[in-house]
Amino acid sequence: MPTYEYECLSCNHKFEVLQSIKAKPITKCPKCLKKVRKLISSTGGFIFKGAGFYATDYKKATKTSESANAVSCPKAKQGCSGCSGH
Repeated sequence: MPTYEYECLSCNHKFEVLQSIKAKPITKCPKCLKKVRKLISSTGGFIFKGAGFYATDYKKATKTSESANAVSCPKAKQGCSGCSGH
């Protein structure tokens, strides 16, 4: 669930709320019960768990792996260079 940041328009109280994406936004300050506004937060991000995410998806290929891909490509013998990236 994402964390949303709010600020009270009356008392300037800033607070964060852990809410479902489908939940309606908070409308009242927990301190003074006046109107709040949702702030744009820059602290959000993704957490990738597990082994191999970088190594299998985003790591730059080495010449060894490029030549291995070209050999294993079923169309390599027909002159296709799509798998080798050249």
